[in-house]
Amino acid sequence: MTIVAARRYRGGEITVPDLPVDGSGLAPAGPGEFDWIGVAAPDPDEMDLLRRQYHLHPLAVEDALHPVQMPKVDVYGDCLFIAARTAALDSNETITYGQTSLFLSRHYLVSVRFGSERAHVDLRRRLESGADQLSEGPDYVAHEILDFIVDGYTPIIDGLEEAVQEIEEQAIDTFPAPDTIRRIFRLRRQLRRFERLCGPMEALCERLSVIDHVAVDASARVWFRDILDHVRRALARTRGLRETLDTVVETASLLEQHRQGAMTRQLAAWAAILAVPTAIAGIYGMNFEFMPELQWRYGYFAVLGAIALICGGLWLRFRKIDWL
Repeated sequence: MTIVAARRYRGGEITVPDLPVDGSGLAPAGPGEFDWIGVAAPDPDEMDLLRRQYHLHPLAVEDALHPVQMPKVDVYGDCLFIAARTAALDSNETITYGQTSLFLSRHYLVSVRFGSERAHVDLRRRLESGADQLSEGPDYVAHEILDFIVDGYTPIIDGLEEAVQEIEEQAIDTFPAPDTIRRIFRLRRQLRRFERLCGPMEALCERLSVIDHVAVDASARVWFRDILDHVRRALARTRGLRETLDTVVETASLLEQHRQGAMTRQLAAWAAILAVPTAIAGIYGMNFEFMPELQWRYGYFAVLGAIALICGGLWLRFRKIDWL
């Protein structure tokens, strides 16, 4: 059984440190008690044991075993099924996703984790060190797990923010290289997908902050509103980074157009200047017998002077209008 920890609590204190969930027939939690079972990557047979032990709905169990769900809250009688998405940023600036599912009732909390290396061991240890927190019940623990998941979004955004700032500074000086352009589009794709995840997470937390259900005390809703604020901040930062990358692409395109326009003007100016000696030399190279100044002693020097004068005048004109 891939159980990280399974314990029963009463008044914030551990009453059963190793809770059997293999169908051995332990009595259900009584008044003031609740079970907290943490499971990592279980197989269908192991989840079936939990389903029979806590009478979990088969559809919720099926969703928990398929970690591709969008964040959501489903109600199955006196049990809430919460599917939340975890995320982590790897060394290649790629966001990897997992899923943590919660089965929340008045007397139990079952957390099923797939694809996330951030275990809840430290979180459980911290909560167990303060009896006042665990005495609030399983809805408070569910809040702490969701808060733990959402807090994991911050390092992702911080890492992507550093990458975006680096790209932005480079784009100001030079037009992005092909590798940088590919990096920009890769980051934009990552941010769009992450934003699509944060949107349902916002809806999930918003629903938990207003839901009227036996598993969530009315006084506990304010805890979920706090998570909602964290999700909204993460969503706002994500949108800001995506807009910054869009601006970098637009700015780089404008700078490149300006650079190409300046080069085009310079080429046009030099072409106009060179057209003068080309035209004059072409005329006097047509080998007609009767042409002006062919027999004049200073004709050659006069033509060279005219070419120099006209080209110099054009050069000064183009310099004045910033084409050269």
